[in-house]
Amino acid sequence: MTPFGARLRVLRAEAGMTQAELADRIQVSAAYLSALEHGKRGAPSTGLVHQICAELGLIWEASDELLGLAKLSDPKVVVNTAGLTPEQTALANRIAQNIARLPPTTVASMHALLDEMPKTRKARIRRAAGRGEG
Repeated sequence: MTPFGARLRVLRAEAGMTQAELADRIQVSAAYLSALEHGKRGAPSTGLVHQICAELGLIWEASDELLGLAKLSDPKVVVNTAGLTPEQTALANRIAQNIARLPPTTVASMHALLDEMPKTRKARIRRAAGRGEG
């Protein structure tokens, strides 16, 4: 199950809706909604998450939370380590090989470490007449 799927299931139940009811309202099949809740489909689009939020009456923080969870809910993660250090590549592979065996406390510790990292912005490329790259 994905973080998005687990949260969606709780929110849907709190709203007193079945999968079939919510699926009908957001115009997807009940099978697709079930697959999303069980983590058997890729992360939903932003548009679909907005539809779900509207149908469940989610606003502000609850809506932002669900959008954030959707971004962290691709059940088939691919990590491209091209251009990274050998140590970073080794770490990505070790995590992939051992993720199913990590105890919850270790997973929580890893999340905490990542949460402490400073947020970085993507570099902007300036392309204006008369300006160089950079």
